[in-house]
Amino acid sequence: MQRRKRRTVAEHGPHACDVHVGGRVRLRRTLLGMNQTDLGKALGVTFQQIQKYENGKNRIAASRLYQLSHVLDMPLSYFFDDMPPLKEADASGLSGGVQESSTHDLMVKRETLELVRAYYCILDPKVRDAVRRMAIAMAKGIGSR
Repeated sequence: MQRRKRRTVAEHGPHACDVHVGGRVRLRRTLLGMNQTDLGKALGVTFQQIQKYENGKNRIAASRLYQLSHVLDMPLSYFFDDMPPLKEADASGLSGGVQESSTHDLMVKRETLELVRAYYCILDPKVRDAVRRMAIAMAKGIGSR
């Protein structure tokens, strides 16, 4: 029986699932105002390792994901929320480049995360609602793409 060739990031790019989970780590870390160095220290790894996790270049082991769920104060399921279904070949590990998702890309941009964090720092619900309505009105007007 011939062994199947191992899938490598260098040849095929990161797997869509690893990219998604890494993006969820980045999203939560940024929303908490935590930098990669601080998260690395909490996990006992370097900030470079956190970068690799967040980019999907290194897979996150189950034990590390469990540790991340505690440090980031989220259930394990959080890391898989909103994950698009994998193609059949992706699920078997035979292929699996990064799947494009413009909504996902917007949600991991630093400016989006900073805006969301600032929005929730507004304590007055009426002011927060006014900001939300203003942003929606601006998006429908001249400032839209």
